[in-house]
Amino acid sequence: MARQCFKAWLCKWLPIFFGCHCRPDRSFFYKGKQFPVCARCTGELAGILAALATWWLYHPGPLWSAALLLPLVLDGVIQLCTAYESRNRRRLWTGILFGYGLTSLLLLSAAWVFRQGYALGQGL
Repeated sequence: MARQCFKAWLCKWLPIFFGCHCRPDRSFFYKGKQFPVCARCTGELAGILAALATWWLYHPGPLWSAALLLPLVLDGVIQLCTAYESRNRRRLWTGILFGYGLTSLLLLSAAWVFRQGYALGQGL
């Protein structure tokens, strides 16, 4: 019963959290059931989780983290301005890179603010 409640909660809130359109043609399916978010948002979630899991072992610097955002932005702009439409595999990978880069930037900025606050506290 608890598993069903968690699954219902996840299926309700993941699309809201990601601002996902949940279009079936842009989503993955498993055993005939659609994922709660589209392929790109699935990739972003995977990238976020990967960045959180690997942060203490390795994390790119701010420039590399920012560069990881570009493939998703470029893919989206190209789709918006032309008749080109990417496939779900590309959406997944650009989402993974974006999620990893965005989370790395967030964690890098949080670490920087912590260090600045610590240094400020030491000067008092």
